[in-house]
Amino acid sequence: MKFIVTGAGGFIGHHLVSHLKKSGAEVIGIDIKHPEFEQSKADRFEIQDLREPITTWKHLFEGVDDVWALAADMGGMGFISQNHAQIMTSNVMINIHTLEAAKLAKVKRYLYTSSACVYPTHLQSKTNVKPLAEDMAYPADPQDGYGWEKIYTEKMCQYYHAEYALDTRIVRFHNIYGPAGTWRGGREKAPAALCRKVAEAIETGTDAIEIWGDGEQTRTFCYIDDCVTGLQKIMDSGYNEPLNLGRDEMVSINELADVVAEVAGVKLKKVHVDGPQGVRGRNSDNALFQRLMGWSPAIDLKTGIAQTYPWIQQQVRMGSKSPT
Repeated sequence: MKFIVTGAGGFIGHHLVSHLKKSGAEVIGIDIKHPEFEQSKADRFEIQDLREPITTWKHLFEGVDDVWALAADMGGMGFISQNHAQIMTSNVMINIHTLEAAKLAKVKRYLYTSSACVYPTHLQSKTNVKPLAEDMAYPADPQDGYGWEKIYTEKMCQYYHAEYALDTRIVRFHNIYGPAGTWRGGREKAPAALCRKVAEAIETGTDAIEIWGDGEQTRTFCYIDDCVTGLQKIMDSGYNEPLNLGRDEMVSINELADVVAEVAGVKLKKVHVDGPQGVRGRNSDNALFQRLMGWSPAIDLKTGIAQTYPWIQQQVRMGSKSPT
């Protein structure tokens, strides 16, 4: 088998490449950058901007069985709440070009990674929010430009499946986290940001960390090992409609901070400051996934943070990311 992973230089893409290599497949990684913290296990790693015309890179898709389309211009709330035009422009171009290249190369299967940001904002206005099931995405009212470009590409995948017989999969991620991911600079997600803040507080001897907003906004978080296992199951399932991939262990950001502090073995004050918070509450309904796959993500938050925090603590102590 021969696979392409776009976005292979990013957090999830890097872990996915390592997972796929265990099956003995030939894996081509494509991204505008190499992984930041570890060397890629891809057989070939192509530095390529998928926003560029496909004539310059479509040959990479020839003879490929599966495409795992993870490439995206993205980050945490600090980034996606302030870069709507850039995100929509970059990601729509990436996704249209990648779908077209896959169609022309007649790849066997195509998996697109969408996001829980596609769900309507009015369904996420409370902290104790009803879990979001796949059929609740319409009428559409996604969160920010990032959510709009995701739901647009979901429809593109469905049309390419219906009109060009491209065997597509659509995965809606719910806050994936783990080691070897972005942990500073504005694009990091909440678990990484809080791990960094706790580690920095310990290093500097301070007794408090900052939390954006009142910290009562709620989310669910899925550990990276469960994520790549779920991706493999979805690709192999034959199911063409959108599927949530996440856990249903909903916690507030304050509670997430407490879990990180507990893993680190400290007690810290929370100083609540102004900052982007996203929707008030979000929870993943995993009933459809579990019914179709006979499996659901099993790694609880404390276990996942216990694997993530030591890695970020090491990065903080080193003072800089490890180059490859």
